[in-house]
Amino acid sequence: MKLGLKLLLATTAAILLGGAAPEPKAKPLPPYTAAYEPQTVDERGLWMQADEYEARLRSSALLIRDEQVVNYVRRVLCETVGEDRCRSVRVYVLEVPAFNASMYPNGAMTVWTGLLLRARNEAELAAVLGHEFAHFELRHSVQGFKQSRGATDALAWVQLLGAISNTDVSNSQWSLIGSIYRFSRQQEQAADLLGLDYLRNSRYPAASAAKVWQHIMAEADATAAGRLYKNKHRYAAGFFDSHPTSLARASYLQVEAAKAPDSGDEDVNGHQAAIAPLRERLLAAQVKLNDFGGTDYLLNELAKIHGWTGQLLFARAELYRERGNPRDLVTASQLYDEAIKAGHSTPEAYRGMGLALLKSGETSSGRSALSEYLRLKPDAGDAKIIQTLVK
Repeated sequence: MKLGLKLLLATTAAILLGGAAPEPKAKPLPPYTAAYEPQTVDERGLWMQADEYEARLRSSALLIRDEQVVNYVRRVLCETVGEDRCRSVRVYVLEVPAFNASMYPNGAMTVWTGLLLRARNEAELAAVLGHEFAHFELRHSVQGFKQSRGATDALAWVQLLGAISNTDVSNSQWSLIGSIYRFSRQQEQAADLLGLDYLRNSRYPAASAAKVWQHIMAEADATAAGRLYKNKHRYAAGFFDSHPTSLARASYLQVEAAKAPDSGDEDVNGHQAAIAPLRERLLAAQVKLNDFGGTDYLLNELAKIHGWTGQLLFARAELYRERGNPRDLVTASQLYDEAIKAGHSTPEAYRGMGLALLKSGETSSGRSALSEYLRLKPDAGDAKIIQTLVK
């Protein structure tokens, strides 16, 4: 609690006072070794595993092959970390509706579509990509492997010696286990801070890094409220937490960014235009996550950028229909109608509205909407089932 209070006061002071002595925006980056080759047995083993994983990635059914989207993600990475650093990185965008990106020791980077949907602008995407590249530059995969192996080897010896001497070794065991998680948290913070340096040297505002975690916490709050859970934001990580908490990250990133305030260019329009070809698929995948609170929050946030477009209204209608409470079905049918009037007059919009109306007891209107669905899409895979409902 005392640590949390200190961080909160530091954050507030940085925001209100702007820091006592602002640093220049362009903080020098550490020297970078291009075309790094694995040097040790540990490194060669990890590189081999990463190469095998990358080979499977290239033929994965989850791989997004839209060149516009992939090239966009790569451009943002290069503008964040610099052309010299990103030159050898291979970027793979995977259709997974969750917030994540990863960097492998051989230079392969995976970016999940859930991150693309949640990033409000290029700067927020840049903050996450920079963080992941920082793990790569700092060789955290190898360090983490060595630390984990060393601790588990020591743990095995402690258990053996304890059995031989018939003594209680629980304190030593917990200390070794805790060292693994502490090391991981230290790596995450180091990657956060190096990622922040990338932003300072780029055209993107450094404050974007803290905003990412603020959005993640707000979505988590909405998910918790939708599932009637308690919010779990805290400053201190738990014993088994491998990452700093979202609240701690948002706080220290905000403090560090305030030391060298800059306006930068968030580039909202560039990001939204780049992912436009995928947005409908991403929204559909998000609705299927069975996370009403989190998804509704995300749709409202996207509406702040786009306005309530027909596409967003349709996604929200699907969300309410999927939950399926009686009042949800009424809301869903209204949202489908609004989506159609806003120009999203797809067959699926009429299908969803028809099903929602039928379940609400509005038989005549529901059959009419389903008939329109069959007219627009006579070869639909569910045509026979819908015909039965119409009759």
